[in-house]
Amino acid sequence: MHGTEREEWEIRCDLAAAYRLIAHFGMDDLIYTHLSARLPGKQHRFLINPFGMLFDEITASSLVVVDPDGYAIDESQASKINNAGFTIHSAVHMSRHDAMCVMHTHSLGGMAVAAQEHGLLPLNQASMEFYGHVAYHDYEGFAFNLEERDRLVRDLGKDDVMILRHHGLLTVGRTVAEAFYNMYYMEQACRVQIAALQGGQKILLPPDAVAIHVAALAKSAPERGERAWAALKRRLDHVSPIYAT
Repeated sequence: MHGTEREEWEIRCDLAAAYRLIAHFGMDDLIYTHLSARLPGKQHRFLINPFGMLFDEITASSLVVVDPDGYAIDESQASKINNAGFTIHSAVHMSRHDAMCVMHTHSLGGMAVAAQEHGLLPLNQASMEFYGHVAYHDYEGFAFNLEERDRLVRDLGKDDVMILRHHGLLTVGRTVAEAFYNMYYMEQACRVQIAALQGGQKILLPPDAVAIHVAALAKSAPERGERAWAALKRRLDHVSPIYAT
C-alpha cells in the first residue's frame, strides 16, 4: 500500500471498530443510524455502513464510499446504501472541515434526555466535560429534507456534541477516536441523568464555576480519547479481530 491507501485502510479499520464498539456498549438501534468518516484526498469522499447490516457485522472492507449526497462512488455498490440516511452527516462534514468523523445514535439515554426540556444537566463529571458546549436541534421529522441541513449546521455551530430533540445524539471529532469518546461520554452522562432523576430525591447541581472549569480542562486535553481508543481496539483484537478485515 502507498501512503494514501494505508491512511484510508486505517480509517476504515477505525470506523469499523467504532461500529462494533457502539453495538458492544448498547448504543446501536438495529440497522439504523450511522457513523461516517471523511477519506483523505482532494475529493469529497466519505465512508458509511452498508444499509441492512447490524453494527456488530461491520468490517473495514464492507464500508461503502459515498459522495456528499450519500450516493455510492462505485455504482455497483449503490444498492447497499440508504442515501437519505447520510443527510445529517453530509451537512456536518461539508460545513465543518474539522469534522473528520460524525456519529449519530438512537441510544436509550440519549433519546431520553432529548425528550427533556432542560437538556443535559451538569450532574456528573462526564456531563460537566460538555458544559456550555452542547448544541440543540429541534426535531423536524425523518431527516430526508435536504433543506434541514442548513438549520442543523447553524444549530451545531462550533460545538462537537449535539442533542437532536426527540431524536438522539450527534457527535463529531477530528478523529474516529475523538468522535467515539464524545459519544460514549455523552451517552454515559445521559444515562446518569435519567437514573438520578428517577431516584426520587432533589438533584444537586454544582456551581457554574466548577462546571466551567471541568469543561475547560476537558477541552484542552491533548489527543482526546486516543489512549482509551487504543485500549478499546486491543479489546476488539482479542474478541472480534474480524472487524479489521
